[in-house]
Amino acid sequence: MDSMMMDAMSKDMKSMPGMSTMDMSVLQACMDACSACEQACTVCSTQMMSCAPACMNCADMCNTMMRAMMRMQGMTPASMMAMLDACIAMCQTCMDECMEHADHSEVCKMCAQACKACMDACMAVREMMMATA
Repeated sequence: MDSMMMDAMSKDMKSMPGMSTMDMSVLQACMDACSACEQACTVCSTQMMSCAPACMNCADMCNTMMRAMMRMQGMTPASMMAMLDACIAMCQTCMDECMEHADHSEVCKMCAQACKACMDACMAVREMMMATA
């Protein structure tokens, strides 16, 4: 990400109560994972399998999570935690649905992997926030 944008985001993040020691690289990795998951879920949803609704919902949640992390003004640690929890839950649901088709669909397999990576990245941000609280 452009260093100027990262600096601006860092200032916003560090302005949240209790977040002055946040590691921006963990946040950036989470945004990247959310973006990749959104794309994978969008592609997977076009297959019109039974996982499509979960994929569409997960794509929307990942986009929302990523956008919220890019503009931290007005966020509180509690609202950020709630969003991370929602993103983790939606990724879990989508991953579970896609794993039912992963043996015969490479797209579903790829989507499930992207969901897992996004969950892991959101959990890393969540753990970092818990450690700094």
